[in-house]
Amino acid sequence: MRLLVTGGAGYVGSVCATVLLERGHEVVVVDDLSTGNADAVPGGAEFVEGDVAAVAGRVLGDGRGFDGVLHFAAQSLVGESVLEPAKYWQGNVVTTLALLEAMRQAGTPKLVFSSTAATYGEPERTPITEDDPTRPTNPYGATKLSIDHAITSYATAYGLAATSLRYFNVAGAYRGAGENRVVETHLIPLVLQVALGQREKISVFGTDWPTPDGTAVRDYIHVLDLADAHLLALDQAVTGTHSIYNLGSGAGFSVREVISACRRVTGLPITAEDAPRRAGDPAVLVASSEKAIRELGWQPQHTDLDEIVADAWTYLQELGDRSHAARR
Repeated sequence: MRLLVTGGAGYVGSVCATVLLERGHEVVVVDDLSTGNADAVPGGAEFVEGDVAAVAGRVLGDGRGFDGVLHFAAQSLVGESVLEPAKYWQGNVVTTLALLEAMRQAGTPKLVFSSTAATYGEPERTPITEDDPTRPTNPYGATKLSIDHAITSYATAYGLAATSLRYFNVAGAYRGAGENRVVETHLIPLVLQVALGQREKISVFGTDWPTPDGTAVRDYIHVLDLADAHLLALDQAVTGTHSIYNLGSGAGFSVREVISACRRVTGLPITAEDAPRRAGDPAVLVASSEKAIRELGWQPQHTDLDEIVADAWTYLQELGDRSHAARR
């Protein structure tokens, strides 16, 4: 298939583009490099630098005929979305509407959308299922939920075959592609930055949660398992239907468990400091992936926390080595 991958210079998008190429697909990446890295675009993919809203029509309408779009491009920092909501409504919703219209004009039949657990807000129960209420607590989650509504209407009215994948905490690395952001907010790379000497300590926000060790519990999914889910969703998308699936490992790990795993993998004494809870943080966020397992035939293969951390650690060490070599 000929596929457009938006945000393919970012973490998840670049891994998915790599896997698509490995499976024999033709890949065109569009990314404005505002948060992505040109070096992350896998060899073998055609790269178009530019804003998705500005170039999607030209790329999809170039006469080659695309079989589908995997849409990863997004503004994705929760805290920033609260401070700069206009950036998120414009960058996420307006951009995606332009992409949907470009797909309609070009007759591109399939879409897989990178959604998020933030659409659920603070859950009433765990594990979270796709039928649970969607009450986002920040503009980031609200924009992603709005996009889901738009996709549903396009599927119903125009016959789009669409799937939204709501994933939880993505981690790990694959074939030289991993988390490499200017502003890092995810726990595993933050802890590993302490091991690398890039930050002094890791803060543990809340030690009195109603969990086994008092720290918050989150669901971690390996980025390669996530990529596999995107390919399955693409293959099984149904014309005129918008399907939504949660993706997680099905098990949660506490903040202290993640820090312990990082210490085991690195062999280094990572300094952790207890801190007060952050407003809006739920005690437990764990996904039910039963629907994806049942309907897509998806089965996560990389659920061991130490394996996830080890892949991320290897990537960050190699990244540091490349940066050092470039400076010499």
